[in-house]
Amino acid sequence: MSALLEVKGLRRDYGALRAVDDVTFQLEAGSILGFIGPNGAGKSTTLRILATLDSPTSGEVLLGGHSLVDTPDRVRPLIGYMPDRYGTYDDVTVYEFLDFFARAYGLTGAKRRQRVDAVMGFTGLGPLADKLTTALSKGMRQRVALGRTLLHDPKLLLLDEPADGLDPRARIELRELLRALADQGKAVIISSHILTELAEICDTCAIIEQGRLLATGKVGDILQQGTSVTAVELSVRFAVGTDADAVWSRAERLLLEQPRVSRVSREADSLRVGLELEPGAEVKPQDAAAALLAVLVTAGLPVCAFGPRERNLEDAFMTVTKGRLA
Repeated sequence: MSALLEVKGLRRDYGALRAVDDVTFQLEAGSILGFIGPNGAGKSTTLRILATLDSPTSGEVLLGGHSLVDTPDRVRPLIGYMPDRYGTYDDVTVYEFLDFFARAYGLTGAKRRQRVDAVMGFTGLGPLADKLTTALSKGMRQRVALGRTLLHDPKLLLLDEPADGLDPRARIELRELLRALADQGKAVIISSHILTELAEICDTCAIIEQGRLLATGKVGDILQQGTSVTAVELSVRFAVGTDADAVWSRAERLLLEQPRVSRVSREADSLRVGLELEPGAEVKPQDAAAALLAVLVTAGLPVCAFGPRERNLEDAFMTVTKGRLA
């Protein structure tokens, strides 16, 4: 399958500052790509170029085989762009807001009304049609912004920090909407510096820092980078009561005394334990983990969960960027 979007050697300089440096990747229709990086990494600049709101210093971007650089007017109808900050208008209802932008996109008559109604139905905004946009919650305003982005039925969606500031329920609802859009065949790029919110929705990801793309590919492949058969990470949880701090501290000390434990750190509700095995050693990872569990139980610590710790996008980001950039 040929890629819907092809980004080749993209570069953007602002005087002496190189904001985007030789970024290259592809995206197929029906895929969601997580554009991952810290603030200032070049995510928004890249998205603005892809939205034809900025011009690259060099490089090429093809959307559906057409150049964004040479023929921006031809590809703009294929793009839906949702910036990280957007405004609403005073004394305008949700329906009036979407209807205004539908007119701006050139939709007229019955087609415009049908499209606005369809977008409101898809985003769940129908019950709020007559409500002022300024009276909406953050999550509902995000839905309105997404609805505006969808009015002209674009093939490529560019969403810059779409879940920023949303409560957990609104994040889940937004995630479901984006997955539904991908299932419709749209290509979606979501930029974020909050990696956990991307892990459950994206099937591909691109890691960028200081303008340089350090890794791109399927999420599963990215998560495997830096893993080793001689290094194992475990997650340990304890049933604790009023003496929680004492239990955690005692467990940390005991674990660090074990010969194969390389590090112990406390996470939200568990201990993250790193095991290092010697290359070629006869001890298998599962046997080393079992021995460690026996030590904890024998010491009388109230272990309630013990097992391998799954890598996430934060781990992958730290692995990919470690030692790569000064």
